[in-house]
Amino acid sequence: MTYTPLDEEALLFGNRFVTEEVPSKEFPVDGMTSVDAMRLVSEDLVLEGDPARNLATFVTTWMEPEAQRLIADNLHRNFIDHAEYPRTAEIEQRCIRMLADLFHAPGETTGARTQGSSEAIMLGALSLKWKWRQRREAAGEPTTAPNLVFGGDVHVVWEKFCRYFDVEPRIVPLTPTKYTIGPEEVASYIDENTIGVVAVVGTTFTGHADDVVGINALLERLKAEQGLDVPLHVDAASGGFVWPFLYADSPWDFRLGQVRSINVSGHKFGLVYPGVGWLIFRERSDLASDLVFKENYLGKTDETFTLNFSTGSSMVIAQYYNFVRYGRAGYGYIMRNMETNARQLAEGLRATGLFELIGEDEEQLPLVAFRLANDNGYDEFDVAWQLSAERGWMVPAYSMPPNAEKVTIMRALVKETLTRDHVDTLVSDIEDACKTLARKGGAHESERRQIMTGPGH
Repeated sequence: MTYTPLDEEALLFGNRFVTEEVPSKEFPVDGMTSVDAMRLVSEDLVLEGDPARNLATFVTTWMEPEAQRLIADNLHRNFIDHAEYPRTAEIEQRCIRMLADLFHAPGETTGARTQGSSEAIMLGALSLKWKWRQRREAAGEPTTAPNLVFGGDVHVVWEKFCRYFDVEPRIVPLTPTKYTIGPEEVASYIDENTIGVVAVVGTTFTGHADDVVGINALLERLKAEQGLDVPLHVDAASGGFVWPFLYADSPWDFRLGQVRSINVSGHKFGLVYPGVGWLIFRERSDLASDLVFKENYLGKTDETFTLNFSTGSSMVIAQYYNFVRYGRAGYGYIMRNMETNARQLAEGLRATGLFELIGEDEEQLPLVAFRLANDNGYDEFDVAWQLSAERGWMVPAYSMPPNAEKVTIMRALVKETLTRDHVDTLVSDIEDACKTLARKGGAHESERRQIMTGPGH
């Protein structure tokens, strides 16, 4: 596609793409001025949703200006170039040591910065598989049929791992009345080929935690009675920065003996923009050494344990900024504020008489999971559509996993930028959406759109 030169009026008063078609199909033959390019992209993105009203995403949508400056100042540094950027490598190690301390690691350990929890999960699960294979080979047993046990409440990345790396997924189903798993559900799925069991702290569906204490006790009993040493990996993608501050006395981490690795997302309640995640091992020996590569073509010999290679330094630096900026006191203050507003939202929804809340008396992420209390001629997907169409709120509606797929719920994340006034406005908007739907007799299929097909990240 070739673009005609700008006339004098366009140069003086505005940008050419007010009336011209934007490049979208063919690689452009000619370029454009930097101002034109900036305006083209900026004006296209105006059509996006407002992150402040996105109550579907777990991902951080606001950081302090000082953090944003650090991010901008370090976008050009390639994190993987440790020889050229040794301080960034040291900052990564500081973050790993701080997280190991936060998660009660008993001694010297190791870990990795990742692109997010998806990469951390892939790496952690690979280490589970490699360590299982080592144990089996040492015992002279076959290594051809590894399996991994996890609940239906996990993120889809666990099923991806099993498919990509040839591991049998043993998925513990949920029920219409129970959306987490415990030892009584897990026990029958474990055998000598189980590379590990996964427990979630802060599920994406309802924000609750699996019974990590009970599952750990089951695995310790199997180890003592049958000599079956099955490690426990905790997927704390969302909960790893919540439980230490809201439920400090609740053991879920390395205080439990069979917990050998933990993943957490820095870009969720770690309060950093996407993307940064972390994988922390209980001990150095829990990382299979065969998975660590040594390379020296960047100027010195480095050890790498990643799926991704080149990536920016900014989010690692931003994570360290948050750690030193907030500390335990600051993270605790922020999490308590979120929890307070989540409770206010729950109370507001209850007061409408339209909804029932899900698991409100349990340990939970700062969110509200709820569903319609009665059949009013419309469903949760209608409410989500109406909220988005009328008020711009992104509040997901979705079906639960098997065997609870007939249960439909909604979920609102209460993050740092959702103020008390916003909460009150949201409750009012939800109530108004329901009144509109009641008058219309529900949304027509031709106009309704499902805001999300799943619980999101």
